[in-house]
Amino acid sequence: MNFFEVVQTLGSNLWLYGGTFILILGILVFIHEWGHYIVARMCGVQVEAFSIGFGKEIFAFVDKNNTRWKIALIPLGGYVKLFGDVDPATVDVKDGEKPDILTEAEREGAFFTKSVWKRGAIVLAGPMINYLFAILILTCLFTFNGRPVTPPLAAAIIGGSSAEKYGFQPHDEVVNIDGKDIGSFEDIRREMMLALDEERHFVIKRGDKIVDIFAKPERIESKDRFGFVHSHGLLGLISPRHAIDIKSIIKINDTEYGADDFERVHEDITNRFGETFTIEVSKGEDSSDILLIHPLKEFNETFNNYEDSDKELLFISNIEGDAFIKYAPHIAVLKAVNESWDISCGTLEALGQMIAGTRSVTELGGIIRIGALAGDMARQGFIALVLFAALLSINLGLINLFPIPMLDGGHLLFYIFEIILGRPVSDQIQEYAFRAGLVFLVGIMAFTNLNDIMQLLL
Repeated sequence: MNFFEVVQTLGSNLWLYGGTFILILGILVFIHEWGHYIVARMCGVQVEAFSIGFGKEIFAFVDKNNTRWKIALIPLGGYVKLFGDVDPATVDVKDGEKPDILTEAEREGAFFTKSVWKRGAIVLAGPMINYLFAILILTCLFTFNGRPVTPPLAAAIIGGSSAEKYGFQPHDEVVNIDGKDIGSFEDIRREMMLALDEERHFVIKRGDKIVDIFAKPERIESKDRFGFVHSHGLLGLISPRHAIDIKSIIKINDTEYGADDFERVHEDITNRFGETFTIEVSKGEDSSDILLIHPLKEFNETFNNYEDSDKELLFISNIEGDAFIKYAPHIAVLKAVNESWDISCGTLEALGQMIAGTRSVTELGGIIRIGALAGDMARQGFIALVLFAALLSINLGLINLFPIPMLDGGHLLFYIFEIILGRPVSDQIQEYAFRAGLVFLVGIMAFTNLNDIMQLLL
């Protein structure tokens, strides 16, 4: 899809893509800022304003606590303005006046008069509530809808892939990768997304045996339908959810078949049930896959009914492909926490690869890419959209914890220095740091959005 096709797609579905993105971002920003707000109120700090968006105010009201709640024109963030926290360096002033001019009541409600522990709690509350929100979403889904789980088993092996090269076989079950237990095929995909072309230690269950395999996936680059590039490692395992259309088979071992050889293909497959053999499957005029398979007769009981069907499937797995597992609430919470942890670790590892130069920084996405993803998730349905919101909430919380001035993590870093030194870091140092942080963040935002546009144009 080229740039003009993307523009046409987004333009013709403006409400779907743009509306979905703004809605999800607005909800997540509200939750993040509400975390700051509620803990500030608990700590006795007066909240002057609660804004969703920046720029010109388009709607506002003042509540009984004199907090101005407003929606602003540019819906790409938000903020909570605390009394006594009027500039990025948290200078102890009010409206340009000196602190000693404040009344006792005003000092009681000022942010700067609170202990470093309370100030830290107020700042930390924003990212933490993003994590809690994501955990709540995942817990509800795992409890009431169930968690989609594809078993971590190789139904087949792609010919010529790393999996074949390093000795994987059909029906191998991956139980551990580099010391991390694997519970689903999605876990394998996630590990390979991060592995790129680095060697990994796989612990495999093969029948009654445990086999150790040290394999290096093949690093590949792929484009999504919008043209955004993603790097990941390809191992070459086929998940249990796959089945093969008999009419797409053009070769079995060294025997080739024509378009009219359906019955002969069917007979040769039937004679090989319980054996390991190679097939070549057509994917189009100029594309095909070679697969190493070991189909079982008991999983193909309707195989001989092909006369009654225009499309007969060969099931190559020895177990069911997909399952939705519902958990008791307390187990669902643990699964949700573990999922949030895995997503955070994966994000940090990918960022570390970018810093080290093993992954391209062009994979960083901006508003256009996030909006495209949000629209695609909306097309897939409510569950996919909710899962996307949970993922975005986790990343919003994680990014805000980075020790960069202007972000919550930057404030927390100064509070840690304050605890160590026994006094606040000087106003001048804070001011310079926050200016540098602002320049850095603006630069990152400009780079990611320009990167999105360039990838669409190329």
